[in-house]
Amino acid sequence: MSRSQIRRVASQTDLGSDDTGCTILHIDMDAFYASVELITRPELRGKPVIVGGGQRGVVLSATYEARAMGVHSAMPMSRARRVAPDAIIIEPSHHRYAEVSAGVMALFNSITPLVEPLSLDEAFLDVSGALRRLGSPTAIAELIRARVYDEQRITCSVGVAPTKFVAKLASTQIKPDGLLVVPADRVVSFLHPLPVGALWGVGERTEERLVSLGLRTVGDIANTPLDTLTRALGQAAGQRLHDLSWGRDDRHVVPDVAEKSIGNEETFGRDVDDPEVVAREFLRLSQKVAARVRRQGLLGRTVVIKVRFADFTTITRSRTLPEPTDIGQVVYATARELYAALGLQRARIRLVGVRLEGLIEESARVEQLLFDAPGSDTPADRRAAEVAADRLRERFGDDVVRPARLWSEPD
Repeated sequence: MSRSQIRRVASQTDLGSDDTGCTILHIDMDAFYASVELITRPELRGKPVIVGGGQRGVVLSATYEARAMGVHSAMPMSRARRVAPDAIIIEPSHHRYAEVSAGVMALFNSITPLVEPLSLDEAFLDVSGALRRLGSPTAIAELIRARVYDEQRITCSVGVAPTKFVAKLASTQIKPDGLLVVPADRVVSFLHPLPVGALWGVGERTEERLVSLGLRTVGDIANTPLDTLTRALGQAAGQRLHDLSWGRDDRHVVPDVAEKSIGNEETFGRDVDDPEVVAREFLRLSQKVAARVRRQGLLGRTVVIKVRFADFTTITRSRTLPEPTDIGQVVYATARELYAALGLQRARIRLVGVRLEGLIEESARVEQLLFDAPGSDTPADRRAAEVAADRLRERFGDDVVRPARLWSEPD
């Protein structure tokens, strides 16, 4: 929920404690990246801290002290520096965030097998099967909050409700470091004072459209005739918003959702118009994406590139491969061909990205019998070389081995 912190309505955090039937929990770590950084930098607690990098990057996370100054996630770093000139800026430590996230998700899975991760730092839990063993939904939520802090030294906020939609809203309303139960018979009174932007799926344009119709709160939508909503927004969107405005959400917690894509992108320190610099970045990103895919035991069938120009215009292009792959050189060759097909002539590029989609388990790989001449460079040879490089990086660091072309890249 971005825009991002849906404004909190004071009276909506005192709804009573009846958690009967409220077996859906939404658990969200508080300022996750920043909180993880403060574990090893306790002297920065209570100060405005921003996690992000470079003038042209974006804010990944910010402490609540920085947020109070107007900083928020996804804000350009250049603007964040202007808004909070005294904030302390920390470069992200992605490997550390992954470690803490793994610990948190392991904790969730010790509570219930019905865990649906949404990102590194949040998840839905269905605790209906854990009530007899661990107590009421509220007791389970308190147990999780205590264990997250004891085991990881960070805090989280928990929404307890009958549905996913309401549980997520509840965790947002009670941040940071809080717990909010929305009893089944208080769902409507909880929802109706909220702004229309609180509804799942309402983006900025939809919100503008709703406000132009005089619909500013969830209650306004609930009390608008359904046919009026469907005429204004379309049948599907109108019906969905009408249902949500009355707290109706039949989505279940879906555990072990397979990752749909794996990608990386890079914003250049300055706009780039040199094709060789762009090509080197595509190579670096392709190798990084392929290594991530291999690490997760997956293969990808579709290569996607992303190009953002100096004016922020963004385009994507994709190609589906004859066989799924986890080989960086195959990803890079495809990415280069997709970029070349754009026919750009010294265009000023701000950002490029590479992504693999159509992911399947590596065990589904179909080995082809290839009759190659001795010494020929086969896909199997290239993959073996990249796997060997993976092992060296794991032992000695990311920069110990990389394609020769990248060694000439200026620091």
